[in-house]
Amino acid sequence: MIVKQYEVGNFSVFCYLIGDEETQEGLFIDPADHAKELVAEATSQGLLKINYIVNTHSHVDHIMGNAEMVKETRAKIIIHEEDAPYLTRTPPDLLEMFSATASPPADILVKEGDVIQVGLAKLKVIHTPGHSPGGMSLYLDGMVFTGDTLFVGSVGRTDFPGSSWDVLENSIRKKLYVLPGETVVLPGHNYGSTPSSTIQYERRHNPFVRG
Repeated sequence: MIVKQYEVGNFSVFCYLIGDEETQEGLFIDPADHAKELVAEATSQGLLKINYIVNTHSHVDHIMGNAEMVKETRAKIIIHEEDAPYLTRTPPDLLEMFSATASPPADILVKEGDVIQVGLAKLKVIHTPGHSPGGMSLYLDGMVFTGDTLFVGSVGRTDFPGSSWDVLENSIRKKLYVLPGETVVLPGHNYGSTPSSTIQYERRHNPFVRG
């Protein structure tokens, strides 16, 4: 299995490549920019087909690369069902502010407990709202991709429409901090002192939500 982390664009977004060497298939989580370079990187890893674009949530800084990635790969867009309506409703002023292209609509909607599979790699959907109504994390073999729910030493903002601190805290405590302590936390932005962490470390040291 291939798991690669890339920082893309001007907003410190972490994009992830997940792939299966045997089937030569892959997917990208939040490919927010540099689609051609990301596809070239996937090819260099031996992946000949990108099946999916998985958005952890619908905020513009995470979805602004969708259109270019679809153009490059014809991959299908996956998002949680509660964020799907917002995927194509980014206000024009935000698109202009971020120099972003509007996203196409989602092809596949998922919910809590669903599995996104590429080759033999299976990502389990964990609904972690709070930063957005349909924010989701993805669990894969001792790793959890947390989007903008949980960062290294921080948490997602809750001052956006549809955000809620109480809901976010509940998601972190009841959905993420219950995972095994050694689970590697792979966040949606490069905001911390390191590019990854563990559930145990965040439970003990995250100043916003301590377990």
